[in-house]
Amino acid sequence: MPKAEGIKPIAANRKAFHEYFVLERYEAGIELFGTEVKSIRAGQVNLKDSFCTVRNGELFVRGMHISPYEKGNIFNRDPVRTRRLLMHRREIRRLGERAAQDGVALIPLSLYFKDSRVKVELGVCKGKKLYDKRESDAQRQTKRELDRAMKERNYG
Repeated sequence: MPKAEGIKPIAANRKAFHEYFVLERYEAGIELFGTEVKSIRAGQVNLKDSFCTVRNGELFVRGMHISPYEKGNIFNRDPVRTRRLLMHRREIRRLGERAAQDGVALIPLSLYFKDSRVKVELGVCKGKKLYDKRESDAQRQTKRELDRAMKERNYG
């Protein structure tokens, strides 16, 4: 049976883009159980309050909520358990050094299928101040108004 090709998005952490500046992006695999994968295929994932930590040379994601699979009964795991991320050792070491810096966090930005495997897009992020959030909201608003005006002028 041939493998399914391509990237299929599952979930995105839109709150992360509001709360943080994304400095770098990395791709990591994730260690899951069968019922968790079935629940992910159904789209029952929440990345909203999740973050990553490096401990003993391993990378873990915490706070990622994968709802229990409804037909999984005794095989279901804790929905917010700590899950290990899979990356090369040198990449994990580099991420650990970056995360140790002041004000830098490792945040999962999105979850997607890549050739039938679940992948996590990690972001090395720096927190935004309140005035940065207001500024980005104002820029988004002006862009929206510009697009609306262009649409009216061209098609109206």
